Amino acid sequence: YEGLKKAIAIGPDAVIKELTDARLAGRGGAGFPTGRKWQAVLDAAGRPKSIVCNADEGEPGCFQDRVILDHDPHAIIEGMTIAGVVTGAERGFIYLRYEYPRAFETLQHAIREAEEAGILGERAGGSEHTFRIYVRRGGGAYICGEETSLLNSLEGKHPYPRNRPPYPVTHGFEDLPTVVNNVETLAVVPQILRKGAAWHVSLGVGENAGTKLVSVSGDIQRPGNYEVPVGLRLRDLL
Repeated sequence: YEGLKKAIAIGPDAVIKELTDARLAGRGGAGFPTGRKWQAVLDAAGRPKSIVCNADEGEPGCFQDRVILDHDPHAIIEGMTIAGVVTGAERGFIYLRYEYPRAFETLQHAIREAEEAGILGERAGGSEHTFRIYVRRGGGAYICGEETSLLNSLEGKHPYPRNRPPYPVTHGFEDLPTVVNNVETLAVVPQILRKGAAWHVSLGVGENAGTKLVSVSGDIQRPGNYEVPVGLRLRDLL
């Protein structure tokens, strides 16, 4: 939790600048700049604010999120807590794919550990901020991978996509300001704070920054998860 300690020490504006300088973009597919999203929620009126981790990994053949959830759940908890401290959100939700029962148990155990260690709850991580995380399981609907469908499902409504605007940063969960990031995006935030924006930028190819987890499956010799520089050609990966 070194990234969280640094986030608390330097404050919200400096954290957002670090993520912006690192050129961290959403790893869920849309590629929206993470710093801009967090800034929008920080500036938005209305409380309580929320941090939602989109862990509804429904693409056939994809299992990169599952590996992070199973083997490094505290990376997600740390990333979400940093987001909460930075944006002023008090509650976090991990919307987990129903078909990941092992990940559900692992996350619940890790959340209890974080609560016992003072990372979650009142004065989260030693800050002046209260932040708690809850796990919610999806019902197996593929459409819930889309963020506004996910939010409707989280509220107990039919998981239909919402018209935009307004966007979740101002009208998200319960029509209040909400950050929605996927598993991989949240997991890399603590590392950027630990190692710096320049480190993250240096990992990419050309004008790109950072790395991307890619699940490779099908009629190939070496299926699996691969962490590759953003900008690597598919031909080179295969």
